[in-house]
Amino acid sequence: MRTRISEMFNIEAPIFAFTHCRDVVVEASKAGGFGVLGAETFNPKQLEIELSWIDDHIGGRPYGVDVLMPRKFQKVERSGKPDVNQVFPKSTREWLEDLLRKHNVPPLPPEHAEALVRKSAARASEPPSDHAEGLLEVAFKHPVKLIVSALGPPPRHILDRAHQMGIKVGALVGKVEHAIKQREAGVDFVVATGTEAGGHTGYISTMVLVPQVVDAIAPLPVLAAGGIARGRQIAAALALGAEGVWCGSVWLTTRQSDLIPELKERFFAAQSTDAVLTKAYTGKNCRILRSEWTDAWEQPGAPQPLGFPVQPYLINESMRRIERYKVKELMTYPVGQVVGQLNEEQSVRQVFYNMLTEFADAAERVRNLLG
Repeated sequence: MRTRISEMFNIEAPIFAFTHCRDVVVEASKAGGFGVLGAETFNPKQLEIELSWIDDHIGGRPYGVDVLMPRKFQKVERSGKPDVNQVFPKSTREWLEDLLRKHNVPPLPPEHAEALVRKSAARASEPPSDHAEGLLEVAFKHPVKLIVSALGPPPRHILDRAHQMGIKVGALVGKVEHAIKQREAGVDFVVATGTEAGGHTGYISTMVLVPQVVDAIAPLPVLAAGGIARGRQIAAALALGAEGVWCGSVWLTTRQSDLIPELKERFFAAQSTDAVLTKAYTGKNCRILRSEWTDAWEQPGAPQPLGFPVQPYLINESMRRIERYKVKELMTYPVGQVVGQLNEEQSVRQVFYNMLTEFADAAERVRNLLG
């Protein structure tokens, strides 16, 4: 599978594995693809630990780091230390507590809960760009080959610094106009992300979006994302003009994934219709697994989700409690519509093998159709 993207990074297959798990990054790159660590949930100290571990285990294979650099976000006015009640409305926190009480979710130990809420309030009042640049300072100290910007064009000084260090810069987009802005900003390629994708996504399907973006920003390379977990889907993406694919959901149920078993079980039981769009997870459109948590936010009387990045820190303590006490009916996580295809645990290497085998069969089928 020699495409411009595979040649850009000298990889065997242009399959990019986005994940928050360092083990998946390593295994994806070792399998001939390209592992990308989603860094948003880490602080700089934690990211240093993760990247050092990757460096020690990846065997010199290339990998990248993904950060969120939104241009639009909810600003929190603050003077001195952030006040929890100022950052997180009391009425919303009371609604959340009532929801957890209905499902018999115990509280965290008091000392842990108070510290977590204060820390979340502090992070929520921090501009996302400050957090992203702190993470990138760490990433630039490691042999990363790619920086990916989500939710907006990367600042010029980030682009220039990355390029001076020989690091490529990519960006995720959900509209043609966003792709054009990213090209004008100077990125090396874009990831056209269809609405089928897990996490932050728009409303345009992959089948429609990818060829539009390919035509609009040619000759800049494009990766396809959203609804891609099998070889036939990779073949379709390349037929649409993409130079490779960006996959995320398919790695969540692998052996190397660090998700708890109870959440994997929920994925195995889910249908594609159980991947729903909501702002209740991050404050921006985000496709996540449907649960009684997501349903509650859609009911009459539910509060309006706050903006990004306040909403994810608002629900941070609740999510910790749900996972700690394994309350399955409330569990949720970003996942795309391919969740309906995820029905067993496999290794990352086996997923790659299956993808490439099915891709070869699909390509052969097309060749036979053409005589």
